[in-house]
Amino acid sequence: MERTSAGWINGFIGVVIFSGSLPATRVAVMQFDPVFLTVARGAIAGLLALAFLLALKQKRPSPRELVSLAVVAAGVVVGFPLLTALALQHVTSAHSIVFIGLLPLATAVFGAIRGGERPKPAFWAFSILGSALVAGFALFQGLSVSPFGDLMMVAAVIVCGLGYAEGGRLSRTLGGWQVICWALVLSLPLMLPAAFLYMPTTFSDIHMPAFIGLAYVSLFSMLIGFVFWYRGLSQGGIAAVGQLQLLQPFLGLALAAALLNEPVTWGMLAVTVAVIACVAGAKHFAR
Repeated sequence: MERTSAGWINGFIGVVIFSGSLPATRVAVMQFDPVFLTVARGAIAGLLALAFLLALKQKRPSPRELVSLAVVAAGVVVGFPLLTALALQHVTSAHSIVFIGLLPLATAVFGAIRGGERPKPAFWAFSILGSALVAGFALFQGLSVSPFGDLMMVAAVIVCGLGYAEGGRLSRTLGGWQVICWALVLSLPLMLPAAFLYMPTTFSDIHMPAFIGLAYVSLFSMLIGFVFWYRGLSQGGIAAVGQLQLLQPFLGLALAAALLNEPVTWGMLAVTVAVIACVAGAKHFAR
């Protein structure tokens, strides 16, 4: 019970940190190219992760763990940041945040496939209902705005769910902060050269908010948040703790409205409340 409670606490801290990711990305892509933003955040976080691993003299992962780390890296270091950055060139962060409602279902599905978890049938009923509400909202409002942006967000949710579940499973043996650090280091040979390749020719026209956005997604979204998140998934269960992601739309919408002055419609709030109610039911039957 104590380990489960610690998992929920760590998971909640991770969700709070992640809530600022999409608004920060939205600010950054207003002036940074989305590909540069993706590789730069990975390179910055990767160099910090390498320093931590060397300073604390961590042992190298086994060949089997390296395969899992490659999946984590593809999902959360490369896939999710790039796809969301592309999406946020076409949709607002407030609109994109609604799609985060699909993440608990995606995480739970991959948790069952990769982590061996077996939630009760009622869990899947609640999760599918919540996801249907999110998809219905996107079809009703999102596709008329930008089909490409919505498609990128759906793809981002899928690869992120896989990366979350794989990382949560691997954290049981390798450790939460070690998983994200090794995944970042594994991506560094790609991210670091690409960051120099896609670097803007001059930074003189880049304003401070864009730099702040880059700093946030590099330090908090890409590294610090995952330390808590993967530890929470390993302690409390991938499917169960994964439901905490449904708090992220509330926090993210509030940030989008407060920091970016983006419109938050009653429809967005209504679908968020409805989805959270569904996931609350799913959480009850997660085990």
